[in-house]
Amino acid sequence: MGITYNPMTRMFHIQANDMSYMMQIVGRGYLAHFYWGKKIRNGGGSRKFRFLDRAFSPNPDLSNRRFSLDTLPQEYPAYGNTDFRAPAYQVQLENGSTISDLRYKTHRIYKGKPKLEGLPATYVENENEAETLEIFLEDQLIGLRVALLYTVYEKWNVITRSVRFDNNGSERIKLLRALSMNVDFPHADYEWLHLPGAWARERMIERRPLVSGTQAVESRRGASSHQHNPFIALLQKGANEDYGEVYSFSLVYSGNFLAQIEVDQFRTTRVSMGINPFDFTWLLEPGESFQTPEVVMVYSDKGLNGMSQTYHQLYRTRLARGVYRDRERPILINNWEATYFNFNEEKILRLAKTAAELGIELFVLDDGWFGKRDNDRSSLGDWFVNKQKLPNGLEGLAKNINQMGMQFGIWMEPEMVSVDSELYRKHPDWCLHVPNRPRSEGRNQLVLDYSRKEVCDYIIQAISNVLASAPISYVKWDMNRHMTEIGSAALPPERQRETVHRYMLGLYRVMEEITSRFPHILFESCSGGGGRFDPGMLYYMPQTWTSDNTDAVSRLKIQYGTSLVYPISAMGAHVSAVPNHQVHRITSLEMRGHVAMSGNFGYELDLTKLSEEEKAIVKQQVAFYKDIRRLVQFGTFYRILSPFEGNETAWMFVAEDKSEAFVAYFRVLAEANAPLSFLRLKGLDPNKDYEITGSGEVYGGDELMYVGLNVPERRGDFISVIWHLKESH
Repeated sequence: MGITYNPMTRMFHIQANDMSYMMQIVGRGYLAHFYWGKKIRNGGGSRKFRFLDRAFSPNPDLSNRRFSLDTLPQEYPAYGNTDFRAPAYQVQLENGSTISDLRYKTHRIYKGKPKLEGLPATYVENENEAETLEIFLEDQLIGLRVALLYTVYEKWNVITRSVRFDNNGSERIKLLRALSMNVDFPHADYEWLHLPGAWARERMIERRPLVSGTQAVESRRGASSHQHNPFIALLQKGANEDYGEVYSFSLVYSGNFLAQIEVDQFRTTRVSMGINPFDFTWLLEPGESFQTPEVVMVYSDKGLNGMSQTYHQLYRTRLARGVYRDRERPILINNWEATYFNFNEEKILRLAKTAAELGIELFVLDDGWFGKRDNDRSSLGDWFVNKQKLPNGLEGLAKNINQMGMQFGIWMEPEMVSVDSELYRKHPDWCLHVPNRPRSEGRNQLVLDYSRKEVCDYIIQAISNVLASAPISYVKWDMNRHMTEIGSAALPPERQRETVHRYMLGLYRVMEEITSRFPHILFESCSGGGGRFDPGMLYYMPQTWTSDNTDAVSRLKIQYGTSLVYPISAMGAHVSAVPNHQVHRITSLEMRGHVAMSGNFGYELDLTKLSEEEKAIVKQQVAFYKDIRRLVQFGTFYRILSPFEGNETAWMFVAEDKSEAFVAYFRVLAEANAPLSFLRLKGLDPNKDYEITGSGEVYGGDELMYVGLNVPERRGDFISVIWHLKESH
């Protein structure tokens, strides 16, 4: 690993584990992108920049008709100085103009990685893990200084990038666009991959060739959203799970974002990502700064699995924080689909008693325990216990559950307010709203204005009071609507378009404060399931409720797509009742268990209604998961068969020392006279022998990977098979 600068060639060379990233200062101080890919020792000679006199590409240097920013691959491009492609940033001056001209001024290289003010980001535990390059660009005419931050990790093929704007001039500058990164690739012979979806159908996989023009994914919803995840990747044509080059981009941010790819007239490709410029501006007074969120860029020459394993390791160990980062997550029972709002203390304790008898470790009380919350039309914001349902309060209920040998957790939705609530009646201006316009509702609720300090202060205190009132060890933090009528009563007119980003900064402050006050609590983020499954959330809460859709068949695609970027330790996965409440499909308890065991395992159904035979299966599943839990949550994950490409799905988890593995296979529909199925396993030690537990069969790792393992015959739809392999001595 290392970052070097050659003053003779004016070339920066960033080297990671097995990756190089290179930039060069050209002409009169323009920062050009030179190379990103497989690690090289040195470079700059074999493919020098070539400049041609291109028609309709103007020239900023009047003495050189061959030089145009329109044809130069750049690191952080502007618009209006001869480059007609999409810019990475844009400013507006007090005279109304939007032209700026950033040139290289200086740089510094240092060990470690700086924190980003007010924003989540990856981190280091000691300064020798990473090295950082800051390149300072300046527009001397207006006093704008821009710092491009590049951090490279020693262990991984990762570069993180972000940008800081400093107004060192005497006039106000308005940011109209402030993306976090830009990379100009020399050709367009790629496919691009992203993760679209919807509520209950999150993170599907779409892959298609690049075409001329602009292709993009974005959110304008005030959240990273179910509809598009803040992630894209460019793939070498023909790249698959295990082979080929992949260039990927993941934004550590939970609000509106843009991920854009532009293929220009010369078939070069510009990739840029950051805060969505739609409905965004930021006013910089003289002396003020603005920090963009971080983009994590991963290079893999070992296909998508190589990319995913890098993200998994980085996000699990250097993005997630707190005591639960490396701790096994408890098996839980959530009462939501068992009772919805219709519960009392007696019903909850009956469900908890059955769960404890089956070996479940954590009881989670979902929506309906506070205010006068008997449906979704009231009481959000009123964070005090409903004593009619829980006469002994959270403390009495939690202590009773603790005595059964289980931990206790609760559901909350701290970012929202119901119109029918004491909080709204007292502070009707505390929600996002625009003067004289109706306030549209979603799920009968409005969004609190987290851009306001007093609102954040209230929520921090109210939630802290609840969490301090009882032995609570888990919180599910939900967010069940997106933003409309975006405006803040506390901001002046020229700052109204700062509201959404200020909301995110407020939210991050609230989460930082509450999770720091209660470090013993396991926080799980949620937004109608997976509507805010993004790296920004993982910084504060090490796991996320993957989807409100708990159907085993639907979850194959949802969990497979999620695994492209996010570690298994981040994925909540539950067994629910059948017919499934979202899609009304009936699948076996066995298959539901095997799918849910492929994440952070739990149940979400009325255990008291199960037959004795079903309870025995649940007890067996719980015991088995405890045996493989560390392997699943912290092992190396391999995708084998894709649910997006056929009727079968398979994946596996391998221990770091390759002494153990867990393999899961799923078939959706039965097929008459079907071909025989077998799996070639991945990630094992070819020189070790493995015993399939419970069978006595022993096979070499080389045989299991290169010859394969037969899938036993199973009849009917919706079947699953699992294998637990342990090293044989």
